[in-house]
Amino acid sequence: MGKTQPGSTDAAPPPKPQNNLTKWITRIAALLLLAATFTWLDGIKDRWYVLEPKFLHELAQEAVSISPNDPQGMISHILTNLTSTYPQLDSPALSLNVNASEWVFSNAGGAMGAMYIIHASITEYLIIFGTPLGTEGHTGLHTADDYFHILVGEQWAFRPGALEMERYGPGDVHFLPRGTAKQYKMHEGCFALEYARGWIPLMMPFGLADTFTSTLDLPTLYHTVRITGREMMKNLLVGKI
Repeated sequence: MGKTQPGSTDAAPPPKPQNNLTKWITRIAALLLLAATFTWLDGIKDRWYVLEPKFLHELAQEAVSISPNDPQGMISHILTNLTSTYPQLDSPALSLNVNASEWVFSNAGGAMGAMYIIHASITEYLIIFGTPLGTEGHTGLHTADDYFHILVGEQWAFRPGALEMERYGPGDVHFLPRGTAKQYKMHEGCFALEYARGWIPLMMPFGLADTFTSTLDLPTLYHTVRITGREMMKNLLVGKI
């Protein structure tokens, strides 16, 4: 039988030590490339916007004027005008959800209401949000500009350091620039047309967090994700980012 010769070994040679400096340079380079890509995308995101804040403000004011204190009438007027301005046949500029019965609860920042998602894409969303009971909470700190058009009732708002509240009534728009936050309160019977433009998927953790930390309302979570995902996919299919 063969015998191991003195001084010989069957062990594999030890692996070469990894070059930590190379690893860190690669990681930093990848991080810088990612940051540069995001900065570039952020700088050109406005080319993907279709909806216009001025048009939506005028539309909300028109709905208030035609159907005062009638949220259902206002919603019908808004949908009629949107589908007329952005036809859904042939080659639509964006896809709209015209099923006005598709409402889901919305719990975010401590506030509770219900929303009807009219449009959802990567860079824009348009919803009707409100409650007949009243609610209040935190607006969230978002990566999108938010235009909150009051249709019925009143919204109050407050930012740290302010000694007087902001008050918004029917026909008014409460503009919240991205990166800012406020406390807000919607009084009994308040509904609004809310439009956001920016990076919409990054807003979703705020909109869904209360489900996991408080309500555990899994059916609402399912329908919110289902409807939002469906509408975003429909818009991607027509070329709307």
